[in-house]
Amino acid sequence: MPLDDIELETEERMEKALDVLRHELRMVRTGRATTALVEHVKVEVASYGSVMDLRQLAALSTPEGNMIMIKPFDPTTIKDIHKALEKANIGITPMSDGKVIRLPIPPLSGERREQLAGQVKQMAEQQRIAIRNIRRDANKHLDAEENDSVITEDDAKQGKEDIQELTDKYVRLIDETLAHKIKEIQQV
Repeated sequence: MPLDDIELETEERMEKALDVLRHELRMVRTGRATTALVEHVKVEVASYGSVMDLRQLAALSTPEGNMIMIKPFDPTTIKDIHKALEKANIGITPMSDGKVIRLPIPPLSGERREQLAGQVKQMAEQQRIAIRNIRRDANKHLDAEENDSVITEDDAKQGKEDIQELTDKYVRLIDETLAHKIKEIQQV
């Protein structure tokens, strides 16, 4: 496999690791209301006979900074949605008036903010480990190509340097994403 292909594949895998982190962080609750907190909640709809994401069943909005409003497209699914939100264990009690469901987002305590900061740091560390594993795999691939005389020793050395630069870049991006989320969590 040519050197460029190895580097391209490595960068794509590192980008996916960063995307996974960003997706996980969207699910972490902060002091502000965000529809990302509930849009992927799985709702078992008995009348449809299937399990669907909440965003497929209802319009999600944040009319206030501390409230998520859920308006089902089909009013008959409101009980199923309510039940799914209680089961989702997001730490918020849904309130229903028969037409819409409101999720009041309580302010986070200082202790809870610290717990959430610790959780997001763990998520970031998992993705840093993934990045380093991707680097290791790419370097092994380069060594194999060099041993098979597909690429020269100089090309392998240059490839490893390029992959290290990619690793540094993506670790830096993970750190920036983490810092942004921690700032968001700590904001009162």
